[in-house]
Amino acid sequence: MNLTFAQIALAALPFLPLAGFAVNGLWGRRFKETTIGIVGCGSILLSFLLSVFLFMANLSGSFATVQVRLFDWIPVANGSIGFSLMADPLSLIMLLVITGVGLLIHLYSVGYMHGDAGFARFFAYLNLFIFFMLLLVLADNFLLLFAGWEGVGLCSFLLIGFWFTNESYNAAAKKAFVMNRIGDLGFLLGMFLIVFTYGSLNFDQVFTAAATAGGANNATIIAITLLLFWGACGKSAQIPLYTWLPDAMAGPTPVSALIHAATMVTAGIYLVARCHVLFSLAPFTLSVVLAVGVATALLAATIALFQTDIKKVLAYSTVSQLGYMFAALGTGAYVAGLFHVVTHAFFKALLFLGAGAVIHALHHEQDLRNMGGLRTELPFVYRIFLVGTLAISGIPVFSGFFSKDEILMNVFQHHTVAWGLLFIGALLTTFYMFRLLALAFWGEKRGHHANYVPMNTTMKLPLAVLAFLSFAGGFAGLPEFTGLNWLHHYLSPVFSDVTLHNEPHLSIGVELGLMAFTVLAIAGVIWFYASRFKHLQTRELNQLNGELPWYKKLPANKYYVDEWYNRLLVQPINRLSDFLYRVADTLIIDGLVNRIGGMVLSAGNRARKLQSGDIGIYLYVMLAGASGLFLLYVLLGS
Repeated sequence: MNLTFAQIALAALPFLPLAGFAVNGLWGRRFKETTIGIVGCGSILLSFLLSVFLFMANLSGSFATVQVRLFDWIPVANGSIGFSLMADPLSLIMLLVITGVGLLIHLYSVGYMHGDAGFARFFAYLNLFIFFMLLLVLADNFLLLFAGWEGVGLCSFLLIGFWFTNESYNAAAKKAFVMNRIGDLGFLLGMFLIVFTYGSLNFDQVFTAAATAGGANNATIIAITLLLFWGACGKSAQIPLYTWLPDAMAGPTPVSALIHAATMVTAGIYLVARCHVLFSLAPFTLSVVLAVGVATALLAATIALFQTDIKKVLAYSTVSQLGYMFAALGTGAYVAGLFHVVTHAFFKALLFLGAGAVIHALHHEQDLRNMGGLRTELPFVYRIFLVGTLAISGIPVFSGFFSKDEILMNVFQHHTVAWGLLFIGALLTTFYMFRLLALAFWGEKRGHHANYVPMNTTMKLPLAVLAFLSFAGGFAGLPEFTGLNWLHHYLSPVFSDVTLHNEPHLSIGVELGLMAFTVLAIAGVIWFYASRFKHLQTRELNQLNGELPWYKKLPANKYYVDEWYNRLLVQPINRLSDFLYRVADTLIIDGLVNRIGGMVLSAGNRARKLQSGDIGIYLYVMLAGASGLFLLYVLLGS
């Protein structure tokens, strides 16, 4: 088999992190931290360089899509399912985000995890996660994608519960694992239905068969897409499967930045975008995607307003921003949703790592009520955190402004009510982010933090790079009326079959008017909070330390969703399990097995008495047996 260099690079790309996992996992305990860091970061660096090579080759026109079939994986009736990888513009954009942001987070982790007893295990887990994430976005069939999908879920479980001696962290890891399995069931059922309907799991064959069959909104295509979206809701933390993500903040902060902000939680977005042919044939499902995305964006934003843990604010912010991405997909604006995936990876990774720097400096303090005044104590962290806050708030010309504006424009064209709700969510985003910034960095010092732990270069460099990307990353997707939307042009071959038909466009005047209205409203929120932050902060701290009014207590307690899930689902299932254990397992199954065992034991005890050692009894039994056989012969013979 003659392979091009691009195919060799594609084949090697995901397995470099797997090699890093093997080296650090097997021999990491013998290595110094420097060696572990070199192995862990070096494997991701090599994958990043190969990703850049493939991206540049694709950009130059060397190939539109490159595929490599490593081996036949599972034989089926009409052939076999191959362990095959594919790189097209969609997967290449995801590759750059995963390996690029992943490399920066690995580098940051060298300083953040310094001195931890599980240093080698941590980097082994991170490398394993990158391997499965790369497998997910490079797969050319549903089954291999599902293998990567399950792998990142496993790594999420391992990394959330990394400090496994803490029982609450273990509980958070188990919660994430179980809720992801609920979503994965939908994905699995969707694959079964795809095989039953189209006879294949290969992307090209399935999408071609679906497009050829035609017939939008038929029951089968709606069922398939709803099941796939069910899986996406679990992985990307959408209503009703979102409650695992805030609890996942129990893991080390670099884990929150890599898995629960920049990469794994966007797997659901990637799945819908990859299956855009199927979803575009199911307008009903797209309406569901839009509704769930808008509801999640607004719900999570209101909860973030009243959180006191710095990472929990960012966690609910992530859930909310994922809602914006799904809202874009629900209108068929696949490029807009992916654009926000990219910019969100930059500024949310920056914010999480910035939060990690604060936690690191304050000896693992995460409560915003015990912070304040850090602007003068941690000036570098304050500046990069401000950049991330401006980006996520949608301030021109930061990256979040361009991606969020494109989402709002597309939603406005299709559903003005949904646009209004997302607009409110954008204002809430600005408010809760500047609230976080003010509680942590402005005002007077609170708490008792005399000695701040300094950051080293391995922590500062990734923050500086991410701050630059959070500022400049949006220029890859300038508004359509400028004619300079590079990302839309680059991804258009992937989505040309669905996005170039009957796509409405706003006039330049309307688009500029909506843009100006949004910017002025966001600026108004910032001005209001900045001008009155001392009064607002004092009142809020008094309320947070005392008794909240009911209308604040409700979102502060996350609308008691976890409590309702516990009452309506967890407790009944536990009671059913206890009943089945006591009755079905102990009484029936164990009882039956024990009864049979007792009967055999009793028969054995009786039969054992025949082995008495008395020769006379043996002769008697032998004579009786021979007589019985003779009698049987006579009777049968006659």
